[in-house]
Amino acid sequence: MAFMMKLPFVDAVCDNSLKHTYVGGRKLGYEFQIRLSNYRGHYLSCIREFALRVDGEEVPAEDITFCLHGKEFALSQLPGLISEFWRVIEPATIKVYKPGGLAPGSHHIELTLRLRIPYMATPGSKQAHDYATLDASGSKTLAL
Repeated sequence: MAFMMKLPFVDAVCDNSLKHTYVGGRKLGYEFQIRLSNYRGHYLSCIREFALRVDGEEVPAEDITFCLHGKEFALSQLPGLISEFWRVIEPATIKVYKPGGLAPGSHHIELTLRLRIPYMATPGSKQAHDYATLDASGSKTLAL
């Protein structure tokens, strides 16, 4: 079993951040902000696992965009983003493509976010590139 660390410094899902996303006046989905719950930042290439459930329903990875520093990335791009650093003090915006958006009211967001800790090799591992994992997952109910 790999070593996994959880350091709940802040809530992963930011309060009062859920809103609809509009493009050309059309409601094309929704977005919210997340924070990295850790004592230091990480490069986006360190993200091992990113998954999202909203109101108990899994959101397809191809419908999710990870936004940081004014840039938007597909989840499939994250492993190659070796120079995009996510500081602990800055929120990232998660955009979800869903034409028509969400219904008004409360919505439960479950975020699975696990990162490779590049400076913490797993003790006793037989594999050369086996590192500890940071579990920065979280959930929260937000109103829209």
